[in-house]
Amino acid sequence: MSNGFGFSRRTFLGGMAAAAALPATPGIQSDTKPHVAVIGAGAFGGWSALHLLRRGARVTLLDAWGPGNSRASSGGEGRAIRAVYGPDRIYSEMVLRAYELWEALARDTGRKIYEETGALWMMGKDDSYVRAALPILADLGFPVENPGVAEAAKRWPQIDFSGVVNIYLEKRAGALMAREACAVVRDRFVSEGGDWRQAHVRPGKIENNSMQSLDLGDGSRLTADHYLFACGPWLGSLFPDVIGEAVRPTRQEVYYFGTSAGRQTWLPGALPIWIDFGRKIYYGFPDIHGRGFKFADDTRGAPIDPSTAERQLTPTLLAEARRFISRRFPGLADAPLLESRVCQYENSPDGHLILDRHSKAANVWLAGGGSGHGFKLAPAVGEMLAESILKDVKTEPMFGIDRLGRTSKGTQFEKK
Repeated sequence: MSNGFGFSRRTFLGGMAAAAALPATPGIQSDTKPHVAVIGAGAFGGWSALHLLRRGARVTLLDAWGPGNSRASSGGEGRAIRAVYGPDRIYSEMVLRAYELWEALARDTGRKIYEETGALWMMGKDDSYVRAALPILADLGFPVENPGVAEAAKRWPQIDFSGVVNIYLEKRAGALMAREACAVVRDRFVSEGGDWRQAHVRPGKIENNSMQSLDLGDGSRLTADHYLFACGPWLGSLFPDVIGEAVRPTRQEVYYFGTSAGRQTWLPGALPIWIDFGRKIYYGFPDIHGRGFKFADDTRGAPIDPSTAERQLTPTLLAEARRFISRRFPGLADAPLLESRVCQYENSPDGHLILDRHSKAANVWLAGGGSGHGFKLAPAVGEMLAESILKDVKTEPMFGIDRLGRTSKGTQFEKK
């Protein structure tokens, strides 16, 4: 089966790996090269700009507030990278490719942007989501353990496994440093010859199936051959005709609780990243780099305006978080709240990515819909988009715009 990028799914990884096997070199700045403007310096936009540059395009990367800023979907401390995606093999393949590119970036820059922790999946009776992924992960070389509850209680005594029926440890999983990683990608892009600008951008007029230019906040215009909008929670408002309500930013709260001084119990190596499938889906990180024990609720929150919202905590949601932690992680029952963050999800209705050409402008591409799971995929997403833009390769149908509005609402786990 084709994955939409000129490769069969069996050869997707090998083909992409071969395409990026050449050493990184500065982009060739020539008038004969296509000029691509990438709007949004988050994970999707930054990696797309870097891949486009390395393929010889002249690239301008723009963002209103900078890479990994506090309003962006790619802001904050950390994002999980894991390969369990139910039966959807293409995502697990993308994770494998993304690992290669994240590791190459860390190696080439000398920056630490990844912490391996493993991922502990705590499931009820219905563990079909993880079970569907097991043969895919085995085929791709991702090791997974399936300890019983009694064994898990011995290995992770800081967890109360009451109500948990099935447990899986995805051994090759961990945390990417989100804000740091976005800045590293931007810096690499600039060092290889890319043009970076901090500027407010609005889409220009579309005429004759083509966008003519970008309108910048200072009143000027920027003209390019191709435009890629990777604008996260702003994607729907910027393109109400083709995206619109299909991407609705929702308010999400993340908490970091203090752990005991000198205790190894809550650190990477002693505690994995965890996902709890109960009445609701909760997830969190061990105490990485001294920021505290991370807790988040995957339930979609209220609508939010990412530009103007005042990001204050909701007392009832914080109390709910404390109740869950007291039950599942009793040693943190009285843990103080160290930090918190109000961010947003910007998922598509079915939770799948949006990576496609604008239906009314042949030189415009749109990328988004990845909140809650897309950050880790960004290196592979950027590679796909660069191939699509420069080689006019059709995108994967499951990521297409034309499906929006006819799909059911899901979460990052339930649909993938």
